[in-house]
Amino acid sequence: MFGLGGKTEMVTEERALGGRESRPWSLGTHVVLRTPVVSDDVPEGHEVAVFGLGCFWGAEEIYWQMPGVWSTSVGYAGGYTPHPTYDEVCSGRTGHTEAVRIVFDPEVVSYAALVKKFFEVHDPTQGMRQGNDVGTQYRSAIYWSTPEQEQTARELTKVYGDELARRRLGAITTEIRPASETPYFYAEDVHQQYLAKNPFGYRCHANTGVAFPETA
Repeated sequence: MFGLGGKTEMVTEERALGGRESRPWSLGTHVVLRTPVVSDDVPEGHEVAVFGLGCFWGAEEIYWQMPGVWSTSVGYAGGYTPHPTYDEVCSGRTGHTEAVRIVFDPEVVSYAALVKKFFEVHDPTQGMRQGNDVGTQYRSAIYWSTPEQEQTARELTKVYGDELARRRLGAITTEIRPASETPYFYAEDVHQQYLAKNPFGYRCHANTGVAFPETA
């Protein structure tokens, strides 16, 4: 379940699993925020952020606690296989990373604040792993939805990267890509708000221990 011994080389599109035409499971209401998990119709004035930062159970828990976050879900992004299952993603043969999708009100919480939290709560230098979780599905990623999000993501990545370099820590390996290039597929219901349903469940919070510079 924790990805030990997972694949660390990205599968090519030609060798990826075929997947399926539609999502074979239904999803209900967010058990914490009481909002829709499948939130394709984003409320007016809200935005969407998609991040990969290791095991999506703990990542989603972090973000649903932030004021201004309307809904969260966990899923798979950055890969090739349409509507993959968890087991397929963990096989390393879909190309996806475990991701969290955040619908937020930018009047309450900025995209920059979400990105800063992203860098502080995982280790963006570890490549195809987070702590003991090893495999391409644990790689660090930001999938931006607007040019403004891209600019913010790249600027803050540089700021945090410079801070890590000043402390002689590793280089950032975070994948930064447009969300339009990599569809987000919702994970199975058992994984949605997993730690609300299983409060003593597994949390992977590998991180550098470096706070985001206050001047940024």
